Amino acid sequence: MSRKCDLSGKIVLTGNNVSHSNNKTRRRFLPNLQVASLYSEKLDKKIKFRVAASTLRTVEKNGGIDNFLTKAKKDVLSANARKYKKTIEKIISSEKTKKVQ
Repeated sequence: MSRKCDLSGKIVLTGNNVSHSNNKTRRRFLPNLQVASLYSEKLDKKIKFRVAASTLRTVEKNGGIDNFLTKAKKDVLSANARKYKKTIEKIISSEKTKKVQ
C-alpha cells in the first residue's frame, strides 16, 4: 500500500536533517495518514478512505465528504474516490431534475 492520501494526493517528500553544525543527512517527510470512515449523506453510508489528518480538517471545513468530492479535482483523487465522486454527482443531478419537474 502506497503512502498517499486518497483525497488530497499528499505523498512522501524527501529532504535533509540539518544539524547545528550544518551537517546534512537525508530524511523522509511522511504524511500523517489515517484510515477514516466518512459518512456520505447522499449515499447514506460510511466510506473508508486513507487520508491525511490535514485533509480530514479540510473535509470538515467544506461541509462533509459529499461537498469535498464535488469540489475536488479528479486528477488528485484516487480511483476509489473518483468512483464515489461520480456516483454522488449523478445523485445530485437527478435531485436537481426532480426539483425542476
